[in-house]
Amino acid sequence: MKIAITGVTGNMGQATLAEVVEIEAIEKIRMLVLPDDKRIKKLLKRFKKHKKRFEVLYGNLADKSVCEKLVCGVDYVVGLAAVIPPLSDQAPQKAIECNEIGIGNLVSAIESVEENQPKFIHTSTLALYGNRNQHHPWAMVGDPLLVSPFDIYSATKLRGEFRVLESNIKNFAVLRQTAMLHDNMLSDNMSDGLMFHTCFNAPLEWATAHDSGVLIANILRRDMTEDLSQVFWRKCFNIGGGSENRVTGYDILNDGFKIIGGSAKDFFEPNFNATRNFHGVWFYDSKVLDDLFHYQSQTTQNFWQSFGKSHGIFKLGKIVPKCLIKKFAIKRLFKNNNSAKFWVKHNDQPRVMAYFGGKEKYDAIAKDWKHFCLLNENKGENGELLSFEGLKNRENALQIDHFFDIDNANVSLEDLKNVAKAHGGKLLSKNFSGLNDKLEWQNSDGETFEARPYTVLFAGHWMNPTYTQNAWDFDRLAKTDKIYAQVWYDSHEKDEDNFYFYDKDFNARMKKI
Repeated sequence: MKIAITGVTGNMGQATLAEVVEIEAIEKIRMLVLPDDKRIKKLLKRFKKHKKRFEVLYGNLADKSVCEKLVCGVDYVVGLAAVIPPLSDQAPQKAIECNEIGIGNLVSAIESVEENQPKFIHTSTLALYGNRNQHHPWAMVGDPLLVSPFDIYSATKLRGEFRVLESNIKNFAVLRQTAMLHDNMLSDNMSDGLMFHTCFNAPLEWATAHDSGVLIANILRRDMTEDLSQVFWRKCFNIGGGSENRVTGYDILNDGFKIIGGSAKDFFEPNFNATRNFHGVWFYDSKVLDDLFHYQSQTTQNFWQSFGKSHGIFKLGKIVPKCLIKKFAIKRLFKNNNSAKFWVKHNDQPRVMAYFGGKEKYDAIAKDWKHFCLLNENKGENGELLSFEGLKNRENALQIDHFFDIDNANVSLEDLKNVAKAHGGKLLSKNFSGLNDKLEWQNSDGETFEARPYTVLFAGHWMNPTYTQNAWDFDRLAKTDKIYAQVWYDSHEKDEDNFYFYDKDFNARMKKI
């Protein structure tokens, strides 16, 4: 048995390799590594006793010939490579080359294998669901995909995932990774303004890198011994962390700062962070993948306890005055062009509108914590009392109306028509025989596109400008799209009329529609 892995030097990649090398049936592990990735030396040293099983291929997914070499003669391709934030924000072209063009090349390479075509495991992201808050904190595969404006990572992952779902690969699976806890959490988030994108009240369900690696290994183990075609292949799943890992954006910041003897309130102020335009959800269907492959074992509490023990240097923060940490570790990042304070100071109107709803709404944010409404303190966004535990336990939680019975895989032609109509479009094909048929659809702009019923109904895809350009037009689309409107208007006003886009130099732009 031979496998190929991309993204092996990343956090999930290293955790996956640690589990995969324990599978004796795997004789060869081919790794695609960027030529300038210095992490590979340390990784190979860590697993030196397995070096005879390793084959390192240096190259880039953007190179078609490299992808062809990668998939040649292997039984499985595990796609973990991605350019993620903050790098995707700093170098958007790299995100396009890896997450979109690269995935397209990889898919094409696998499709071209006529005999013994490898099976493909593609990791996508929860970021496709876009911004969620207390109104619809729960999501499931099949929910609408409204990637947040200016999030080039989400946009490229959206396009890459669509290419996989619509591919001619015989056996593929799409796994949407949730927020992931890993050993580089603090260092990665203290070098850029990215942490200010996290909405304090955003629902977040975490999984650890370790558990994610166990998942991939367990998929391979089980598929090597039994037929998973009915329950796994050609389907889309959410990689969740389970009930104990459902928190808010504030919670996760707070848990991290406990290591240095403080709390989020000691180091942050309410107007440091965005109030919308993030991405985070709790998963309705978190157990689906776990029931199949039994990978969920670590909790956020376990993680931070272990992190504190293995990163003792952070405990030195306990002896440093909190005001100094706030000034020199947090506020210094206000100068970073990826921080919310930077956008406000430099009058970046497109981003201030996208992330706050405008300067007026930013100015209205409470200046101190006693007047700011935190979900985990049982206060809704308008100060109303609510039960945070009840919200986490799905008491009175709103679920998206998908305009068909999403729990029933036996969909009808009428179901397809209803979903298209709810999106403001129509189904052009007159009949179909199964969820994997290529059908023709028309969106609300009169544009036609091809997509399988599974892709539209059970994976939530529907053609809009983000699929073809770096643009976000949901203010306009939500006015006629009943499926989009359910989520979009949870954090946007119905009279907003902005078209967000990047120009050719990736400058954030906005215009009225």
